[in-house]
Amino acid sequence: MRSRRIVSITIYILASLIGLWAFLSPFLTANLAQSGELQAGGPVAPLLLTGLVGLCYLALLHEAHGPAAGATTIALLGILVSINAALRFAETVVPGPGGFSPMFLLIILTGYVFGARVGFLMGALSLLVSALITGGVGPWLPFQMWAAGWVGMSARLVRPIVRLVRAERRLGEVALLAMFAAIWGFLYGGLLNIWFWPYVIGDAATSWLPGIGLQESLTRYAAFYAFTSFGWDAFAAIGNAILMALFAAPVLQALRRFHTRLSFRYLSPPAPTATAPIESIPQ
Repeated sequence: MRSRRIVSITIYILASLIGLWAFLSPFLTANLAQSGELQAGGPVAPLLLTGLVGLCYLALLHEAHGPAAGATTIALLGILVSINAALRFAETVVPGPGGFSPMFLLIILTGYVFGARVGFLMGALSLLVSALITGGVGPWLPFQMWAAGWVGMSARLVRPIVRLVRAERRLGEVALLAMFAAIWGFLYGGLLNIWFWPYVIGDAATSWLPGIGLQESLTRYAAFYAFTSFGWDAFAAIGNAILMALFAAPVLQALRRFHTRLSFRYLSPPAPTATAPIESIPQ
């Protein structure tokens, strides 16, 4: 059992490390892009998407072959991903304001209730399946999957805070989740900008150039984000918080009910004990 847990954690750590490298790699190749030799994403995006989907598939297989609850949890995950894909399709039909998307409600609450590993799969697979349905496949997709996966994975960190303030199953729990969702409304947009920002050629105050220091890079990126994305992401943050305030309580109740029913372990029956032979009674 311990070895299975180690293998599972290794898969998710590997996926996150590759994602971290993918987000930082443009800063190593942007000098080529600005000279016209590369474009944002370039030929690396299909490899990143293939690798990430492969790691998600390995994680699903590993979870499904775990305890009896593993397969049923994966089945529930499939239903939740389908709901999120339908929500994103509805979003394309009736677009919301700015960067608002209803998808992150289930991603956050699934990670909060079922843990970091299921939360990562919920986020990554929601973006993958919904992109296939809505035609949103492009060099940005693997970065969206990583960012959404990290949203679901980090939702687990809210649980100890809720326990610390003794707000579980109370209004304070919903308030903390709404704050968490609002913060990720900004972080998600800010993180996704990184995959293409080093390739953007524009005003020197908002563009990255090879050789500038970390402090200068952060200053220029802050200016770029403020001018291009802050207003867009503000709608995402406010929308996330409103959805969490309105629907977190009933959704949490349903997810916890499923989690309780799925949290069981099969225990093999004890081995029969040998009984002493019955002595014959003298006549």
